[in-house]
Amino acid sequence: MKIISVRENPEYAEAAIGFFQSHWASEDSMMVYEDCINSSLDSDSPLPQWYLLMSGEEIIGGAGLITNDFISRMDLYPWLCALYIEERHRGNNYGSLIIERIKRDAAAIGYKALYLCSDHIGYYEHFGFERIAEGWHPWGESSGVFRAELG
Repeated sequence: MKIISVRENPEYAEAAIGFFQSHWASEDSMMVYEDCINSSLDSDSPLPQWYLLMSGEEIIGGAGLITNDFISRMDLYPWLCALYIEERHRGNNYGSLIIERIKRDAAAIGYKALYLCSDHIGYYEHFGFERIAEGWHPWGESSGVFRAELG
C-alpha cells in the first residue's frame, strides 16, 4: 500500500478526479471535483490536498484535506473529506492509513486540529475524533461535526 499526494504527483490528477467523481459526485456536482483537484495542483495555498491509496497500480481509496466540506461550520478548518475505501478492500483498516497521513500533513502545515462531518457514529472515534457539534449542509441536511487534535 502507498499513499499518493496528487499535488506532489500531478500525473494522478485525472485518475483522482475520476475516483472522487465516481464515489461522491452527482451529475450536477461533477465539476466540483474536477475544478478543485486541477486548481490545487498549481496553488500557492497549502489547501486543498487530495490523496489516493494505491495497491500496486489500483486505486483502492482516497480522501481530501480541504477548507470546508459543504457545511455551515465555516469557522472550523481544515476538513478531512471524501474518505472512501473500495468495498472489497474494507475491513483491513486502510482508512486509518489515509487519515493518519492527512493528520500528519495538516499538523506539518501548522494546524492544531482536523475536522470532518459525518453521520457514521463509532468509526471516526477510533482515530481520535470526537463529535463536537451538528452542522448544516446547503441542501438542508445535517451531519455531525468531529474534531481530532493534532500533535
